[in-house]
Amino acid sequence: MIKKMLGEFKTFAMRGNVIDMAVGIIIGAAFGKIVDSLVKDIIMPPIGFILGRVDFSNLFITVKEGAAAGPYPSVAAAQAAGAVTINYGNFINVIISFIIVAFAIFLLIKGINKLKAKEEVPPPSVKDCPFCFTKVNIKATKCPACTAELK
Repeated sequence: MIKKMLGEFKTFAMRGNVIDMAVGIIIGAAFGKIVDSLVKDIIMPPIGFILGRVDFSNLFITVKEGAAAGPYPSVAAAQAAGAVTINYGNFINVIISFIIVAFAIFLLIKGINKLKAKEEVPPPSVKDCPFCFTKVNIKATKCPACTAELK
């Protein structure tokens, strides 16, 4: 019974769509790391500089002070002191990351849809009569203009 279940699981796991999904998840996770780095290391520093040298990852509200009294210079210092914080700067970074990922996926889907539209060429519905060159329905066996037999 266990051997049969393992065989069925192997059959399921080796289907093309399951493997495609696994590859998509792995690439998506790697893409997420790239976008996270893009937001934290490339996009947010100039925005923080423009807004007066603000480091978004260190924007937080102290809900309850820890063992050492605040103010705390960073989220890490507050957490090390045992303070309870609301880290809204990290939340802003995550929202920007989400917007970038959503936009990238939108562009990807848009490109795929364009490729599909080009691939889906409808089959011809008419053909030319080889004798009188009249347009004839593709299913016709005789030309309506010259009555020639069509193959």
